[in-house]
Amino acid sequence: MDSIDTKKSSIDYSVIDRPEILQFMFYPRIDWVPPPPGAIDYSISVGEGVSISCRFFICSRDSPSILYFHGNGEVVSDYNWTAPLYHQEGINLFVADYRGYGSSTGFPTFSDMIRDAHTVFDSFRQLLYSEGYSRNQYVMGRSLGSHSAVEIASHYQNHIQGLILESGFAGISRLVERLSHVEDYSRLKDTETAHLEKIRSISLPVLVIHGDCDELVPPIHATHFYDTVGAEDKRLVTIPGAGHNDIMMIGKEQYFNAIREFISDAW
Repeated sequence: MDSIDTKKSSIDYSVIDRPEILQFMFYPRIDWVPPPPGAIDYSISVGEGVSISCRFFICSRDSPSILYFHGNGEVVSDYNWTAPLYHQEGINLFVADYRGYGSSTGFPTFSDMIRDAHTVFDSFRQLLYSEGYSRNQYVMGRSLGSHSAVEIASHYQNHIQGLILESGFAGISRLVERLSHVEDYSRLKDTETAHLEKIRSISLPVLVIHGDCDELVPPIHATHFYDTVGAEDKRLVTIPGAGHNDIMMIGKEQYFNAIREFISDAW
């Protein structure tokens, strides 16, 4: 396998790790149910005494694989029912938790989430290579997970075929706005500027899916990301009548048609 530089983000996200932000950003839940047939659990070490739980829902070795970062109230076992929908499209799904979620250890912060994404991606990629899976690889983020997915897409553009965001808010402007009262607000603004530059640096194919009735993450966030990202091949798919947590149920056909066509074209 060709080596990759798993350097960490050059952006200092620790300035966001404040109680007034973390309390609404993360809803850690310790929960585990057995994997369904054909799925395998993995535990990835991300630091001394800290590990991230992941679940690989396998379709076939010849299938494209998606590294998936989920929303802030979910755990990998929640995807036991979702993964078969990806299998119907011939896609392997590798879902990663965050610190304090599922059977992971530790406590989640924004900066750790971003750092851990690099280690998870490296382990994901090594697994695919060692087990003889297709090198047709993508990264996807839903809601909070869009931040991890964007981090990976911006750093490893030569090693993945595309980025998919669903119901995401990949910018950090609304986080910064909540901290307008802090003393080092100028440092926060510098972080926000660097974050936008990171999004602009992404040139690989991008698919953005969002519900037009999403009240938790309004559709303007999808439009803003679409307008900001530097990719020439970018697509914005809006699901009519869909909110934040029912987008797949309401727009199942449109949702998976978009993913199937995106992967087919990107590869």
